[in-house]
Amino acid sequence: MEGYSNREKNDLEIDGDKEHSVSMLREPFLVRNRKNNTSQIAIVGANTCPIESLDYEIAENELFKQDWRSRKKAEIFQYVVLKWTLALFIGLGTGLVGFFNNLAIENIAGFKLLVTNNLMLKDKYYQAFATYAGCNVVLAIAAAALCAYVAPAAAGSGIPEVKAYLNGVDAPSILAPATLFVKIFGSIFGVAAGFVVGKEGPMVHTGACIASFLGQGGSRKYHLTWKWLRYFKNDRDRRDLITCGSAAGVAAAFRAPVGGVLFALEEAASWWRSALLWRTFFTTAVVAVVLRSLVEFCRTGKCGLFGQGGLIMFDVNSTKATYSTPDLLAVMFLGVIGGVFGSFYNYCVDKALRTYSIINERGPSFKILLVIVISLLTSCCSYGLPWLSQCIPCPPHLAEQCPTESRSGNFKNFQCPPNHYNNLASLFFNTNDDAIRILFTSGSEKEFHLSTLLVFFVAIFCLGIVTYGIAVPSGLFIPVILAGASYGRLVGTLLGPLSNLDVGLFALLGAASFLGGTMRMTVSLCVILLELTNDLLMLPLMMLVLLISKSVADIFNKGVYDQIMKIKGLPYMETHAEPYMRHLIASDVVSGPLISFSGVEKVGNILHVLRVTRHNGFPVIDEPPYSDAPELCGLVLRSHLLVLLKGKKFTKQRVKTGSDIVRGFKAHDFAKAGSGKGVKLKDLEITEEEMEMYIDLHPIANTSPYTVVESMSLAKAAVLFRELGLRHLCVVSKTPGVRLSHCSYTC
Repeated sequence: MEGYSNREKNDLEIDGDKEHSVSMLREPFLVRNRKNNTSQIAIVGANTCPIESLDYEIAENELFKQDWRSRKKAEIFQYVVLKWTLALFIGLGTGLVGFFNNLAIENIAGFKLLVTNNLMLKDKYYQAFATYAGCNVVLAIAAAALCAYVAPAAAGSGIPEVKAYLNGVDAPSILAPATLFVKIFGSIFGVAAGFVVGKEGPMVHTGACIASFLGQGGSRKYHLTWKWLRYFKNDRDRRDLITCGSAAGVAAAFRAPVGGVLFALEEAASWWRSALLWRTFFTTAVVAVVLRSLVEFCRTGKCGLFGQGGLIMFDVNSTKATYSTPDLLAVMFLGVIGGVFGSFYNYCVDKALRTYSIINERGPSFKILLVIVISLLTSCCSYGLPWLSQCIPCPPHLAEQCPTESRSGNFKNFQCPPNHYNNLASLFFNTNDDAIRILFTSGSEKEFHLSTLLVFFVAIFCLGIVTYGIAVPSGLFIPVILAGASYGRLVGTLLGPLSNLDVGLFALLGAASFLGGTMRMTVSLCVILLELTNDLLMLPLMMLVLLISKSVADIFNKGVYDQIMKIKGLPYMETHAEPYMRHLIASDVVSGPLISFSGVEKVGNILHVLRVTRHNGFPVIDEPPYSDAPELCGLVLRSHLLVLLKGKKFTKQRVKTGSDIVRGFKAHDFAKAGSGKGVKLKDLEITEEEMEMYIDLHPIANTSPYTVVESMSLAKAAVLFRELGLRHLCVVSKTPGVRLSHCSYTC
């Protein structure tokens, strides 16, 4: 019997008449009336989804073997060189896009803040608010319109989608060229609009889209293709390139090349090997070099209002990182707070996403309306809350100007008289990167009232929740870092008499604790924050606070990206088996009927099966006279059958014609289609006469499919399925002489 994993059960329901007609086909070893004895324990754990899977397994058929045998050393060398060349291009492309994003955001947001600040200096407060809110709404509408009408898949962070793709989920349009375009410009407009979102998550998605675009040889749909990239038209090579792209995205967002590699290893990728590690490291190194060169160029003043913002680098190594036992206790307390707040934040984001999904399902106009409402709310909070703060006299002997007159700075005048500043406005009326930089400043240079930190934390915490889920590209890193740095500095101020640690270090550790509590990453976050702050002496405290916050948060719920994947219906196979799987064997979770083909099959039978099912693969079973006894010959893919049928290498007699097929096709004819259209069932034009002919499936059948015995533990089979990145797993019988009892697939 044939069983399907949780991913395709919803898609493969066939009505009774069709199922009956399929069962009438000749199916070796099929027990047609066998009942499904699947345990109800397994059904409880099922998570059905219509999204198809990727096929990371190499189809080792005759055409593939012939192609590899015919390749010369020069072609093999070209394949290896192309891998490294693509890694180079991915790094260059992601680095340039990352710099362009930051340059555009800093100039657009800087101009908006500069105009608003100039109006406020002239006491034109109502005009200032109208200008500020109007600019935010226009930018928000631009971002929302792109997401609503051009590429809906570009909304949100993009990290859950990339993580699901690397786990084997082929969700539609998540890496399309249109998604890449909207991700870049939507992120620019969304962040410049003042939303409490980051550009870091979208940068990961952007890097993955760039890698996918290059790896599939461009896009046939947009008439951008490169024939010399035909070697990479398979899911396995694309997976490696997209892993490099996701790492490059982190490196471009944080200027953290090593952190990018570790992020891909710890959070994004489900499959890893040493060769991939080298290429990923090379890609992030290219990103680091590109960004370094461009930042040096901008220091000459040729980048407009770029200033110190963007490409965040927080230098907090001016403080001494010496600590005692009370300091360690304070850090542990901060870790507990981060775990509690992080799990609560995830819970609230989950509820907000479920609520917004009801609104967004009503259509693009409702998506844009929701974005406008959140934009006005954010503008009111950013402009209105600083009025609650008191004016503070400028400290004497400052190296920088006070109050600040430019678009960025630590001392915003807002509504205060000359030589005074509003410290809450210094946080709200800046770009998010500048606000983080201010919070990380040591206490001797910048003092915040407790009420300021409390108001800012509550506002950012709530705005971050209500903003994520609207139709704009939005990352979670920056809101979480802002909120964590706020309560970290608040705790540092309260514990000042008991601890020797600087409040700036408390802000950094607070950000780390909140990141650990929401995202549940440890190693990669630790390295990213160390690369951001350029302070290696903080390593022990950073490790401690991340371990504690993650452990505490795991008690309550899962990480935010895991929750988002579940809400979006993206199935994800964990590294470990579920507990109920220990009580089941492989044959318990297969259902029928099994649909298979003979080695030489009638064209009409193949076409009928393709029409009435959506299965991705079919067992090929040889029978006498082609073999002494019925035996499993291999596995043939649906896409390969379509290509073979379109080629019309048919015969009137039921004979093997493998040599003719091998001569008539090339291996790249069966390569997976890119963004353009592959061969579809509707493209086939088969006559009634041809329906009665036969075709040899041996040359395109994968002769070495992965198989397990029916008595294997389901837990062990699931781990094998996940670790090898399989889409099909054949379950064979233990009974002598019966080679195949059922075949389990995931589509």
